[in-house]
Amino acid sequence: MKKGLRASRKEPRAWQRMLSGRRLDLLDPSPMDIEIEDIAHGLARVARWNGQTVGEHAFSVAQHSVVVEEICAHLRPELEPRWRLAALLHDASEYVIGDMISPFKAALGMDYRKFEERLETAIHVRFGIPAKTPAEIKALIKQADRACAFFEATQLAGFDHAEALDIFGPPPPGYELLIDPQAPAQAQSRYIQRYNVLSEAAGFATTHPDAAFDTE
Repeated sequence: MKKGLRASRKEPRAWQRMLSGRRLDLLDPSPMDIEIEDIAHGLARVARWNGQTVGEHAFSVAQHSVVVEEICAHLRPELEPRWRLAALLHDASEYVIGDMISPFKAALGMDYRKFEERLETAIHVRFGIPAKTPAEIKALIKQADRACAFFEATQLAGFDHAEALDIFGPPPPGYELLIDPQAPAQAQSRYIQRYNVLSEAAGFATTHPDAAFDTE
């Protein structure tokens, strides 16, 4: 009987040991083997745009994720803390699989999508978010993701304004962003800090829920 995406125990090793000591089975990921510290550590070292950006430091997926959560809050100020947490974690699977550019994801096809979705589901379950994100929330996060990509493209990745508009669309009215890529340790710390605020505000720990609505 198949379990997850694994067909046989004789197949090559498909697990990764994390710095926390957890051993994550990539073909059948367990929520109990997922830790926010591992995610933050990995995402802070994964470069957006395959590292093809200007500056002393790469623009990490960790820093990108914090910005996307902030843009979601700008677009919908009343957004519940649990969905703001979902926005922060929208690329969390990349701590394992890296930040593959969209054309490469399309080339890999459905098998990759299933792999990514299985890992995303385990991450959501681990942190108390519904396994399946509502369509309207997914659309909001995608809108914020594309807005962040517009700023990244024009400020870091060599795109001109017209080209970025054509590919990513315009950023939301009233939102400005000046990107300063952070060192990995700083990006990791900021990601964990924001996770703690949102997780507590969503009711997964004890703090005042209004804390999640503070946007920098």
